Amino acid sequence: MTKIAVVFHSGYGHTLRMAQSVADGASAAAGSHVDLVSIDAEGSVSDAGWATLGAASAIIMGSPTYMGSVSWQFKKFADASSKPWFGQAWKDKIFAGFTNSATMNGDKLSTLHYLFTLAMQHGGIWVGTGQMPSNAKAAQRNDINFVGSSSGAMAQSPSDASPAEMLPGDLETARLFGQRVALVAGRFGA
Repeated sequence: MTKIAVVFHSGYGHTLRMAQSVADGASAAAGSHVDLVSIDAEGSVSDAGWATLGAASAIIMGSPTYMGSVSWQFKKFADASSKPWFGQAWKDKIFAGFTNSATMNGDKLSTLHYLFTLAMQHGGIWVGTGQMPSNAKAAQRNDINFVGSSSGAMAQSPSDASPAEMLPGDLETARLFGQRVALVAGRFGA
């Protein structure tokens, strides 16, 4: 059984929706079990959440992109992860990340770089999307990986759009990404 934890902060519900799609994809991979670990509005994770992260073979991290980086709540979680870091408790785990912002670019890559750096600090192994970008003239906004990220899953939600209005293509990108992470973790025997 490959245990996967999806740890995330969501300010308005869009990143939660992505986290659920990532988890759905990871759950679809044979032999995987997925738990969502929510970072609350105060930037805290429950003791049970920390235990889930410790037991996981793969940790998929998610944060909205605010002002070109992760939310302060996610940053508080990252700083608190220094406790497992001191003991190298997460070394050699599979890691991956996802983000959402209101604009098409929104400096989302800075957020993914932050997540990647955090994973590398923990001695982790990073998994990207493995998806080709939808970048031909015939591409439509609702295509898989229309935002065009290789590093991790990205979504774009207009600032006045509710989580229910997220585009199915972005959510499918997240689902396929979660599935890939679970398959890679399974190959590593994690």
